[in-house]
Amino acid sequence: MPTDEPVLVTGAAGGQQGSTGRHVVRLLLDRGQAVRAFVRTDDERAAGLRDMGADVVVGDLREITDVSAAVRGVRRAFFTYPVTGGLLEATGAFAAAARREGLERVVEVSQLAAAPDAGTPRMRQHWVAEEVFDWAGIGAVHLRAGVFFENLDFLVRAGAGRELAMPLGPLDTVLPLIAGEDVARVAAGLLTEPAPPCPDPVVLLTGQVLTVAEVVETFGGGLKYVDVSPEEWRERAMTLYGDTHVVAHLDKLWELFRLIGAHHELYEVTPSIERFGGRAPGTLAEFVRRG
Repeated sequence: MPTDEPVLVTGAAGGQQGSTGRHVVRLLLDRGQAVRAFVRTDDERAAGLRDMGADVVVGDLREITDVSAAVRGVRRAFFTYPVTGGLLEATGAFAAAARREGLERVVEVSQLAAAPDAGTPRMRQHWVAEEVFDWAGIGAVHLRAGVFFENLDFLVRAGAGRELAMPLGPLDTVLPLIAGEDVARVAAGLLTEPAPPCPDPVVLLTGQVLTVAEVVETFGGGLKYVDVSPEEWRERAMTLYGDTHVVAHLDKLWELFRLIGAHHELYEVTPSIERFGGRAPGTLAEFVRRG
């Protein structure tokens, strides 16, 4: 359902955490849909979005004046916020502006086990964000996604392709995974559906379920898994990410996987990826081959 009325896409510049926003921009433009791309900085990534055909607006998602200007004249939007501080501020500003403007659908990226009693602070914040978007009455759809392939790839690259150092316990610990592009493909499908009502406000997204051993084997190249202690992980992570919010979230996330082990009700590939994204989910092997 391409229209001349633009779809607003936040997180459009992309980054190391999956670049879902940038993927959504490309997928929508490929469908002939006008796109307004919201970025934090007018840099070479923003220039690339303009070259793709997007209308680029620059602002801070936590600032209501910036967000109000961005949502003006749109009916649908994609919302994502990086794993760092400010999620709830950005959610509040976006939900308020979207309600005032009368948006009919906002597709937002959440996390697989978001809940008020979830095991990481970020997951709990995502649940609060979902509630805020629901209260706003803007047709919110929450994409509860697993761990992005890109996040594992970042850690493999940090180990120079030689080691994957994580506090995940034994090699049979299981991870629910997904490609950032598959999350974006589902979002693009939902944003171009002809009917505004969503069949379910919560969409679970897991593209592949692998053990740590299978992850290591898939990356190949002699990669070795090193089961580091949580203390060593936190020390390494601060050097890698330089953000206490990221470290606090990932520290608890890896602990959850370590404690859950091999079995959890959420550990299954979800049909929603093919249903809304138009094709079966990609695999980690395909992601690694693309480099």
